[in-house]
Amino acid sequence: MDKVKFSIKNVHYAVLDPEGTYGTPAALPGAVSLSMEPQGEVSPFYADGIVYFQTSSNNGYSGDLELAYFPPDFLKAVYGYKEGETSKVLTEYANVQPKPFALMCEEEGDSTGTKFVFYNCVATRPQRELQTKEDTIEPSTQTITVTMTPLPDGKVFAMTGAETPDEVAKSWYTKVYEEERTDTVQAASQPTERTGE
Repeated sequence: MDKVKFSIKNVHYAVLDPEGTYGTPAALPGAVSLSMEPQGEVSPFYADGIVYFQTSSNNGYSGDLELAYFPPDFLKAVYGYKEGETSKVLTEYANVQPKPFALMCEEEGDSTGTKFVFYNCVATRPQRELQTKEDTIEPSTQTITVTMTPLPDGKVFAMTGAETPDEVAKSWYTKVYEEERTDTVQAASQPTERTGE
């Protein structure tokens, strides 16, 4: 079991088609960072002078993925860039909507590390910053903002643990891991216990 976490690596993506099927994961090398801010809110209901009942919505996550650069295959698969057959020039079109995709990555640890898959991601176009070269060369990076929303069945993301079998962990990037949901009852918020009566 990991005691500390310290790096991101092995970022992959797999395009999600309209029928809900994932393509084969492809690598996005040069990972710098991934931030994930939970999206959702707690909605309290007040009665008898207290919070009588409350619900918490889970709208997934939103954050930034920073890479050394986003390769042409990603730009074509997700953003619909077109490549000339003979010129090999990439062209971006304004009337093309980005495709949803699964985002997979690994957080290194001192023991086993943790592998993640976010099932339903949509991303903004890569931010680009062109700079002049100075006395020292500092590589430029590119960043996209990723919105990770639940699938229709409620799945947001999955991650490995210390007891995950080796065969599952070793095959993590061969296809998008999906485990069937077996529970039929949604967890419900419980009324706040009344005291002082």
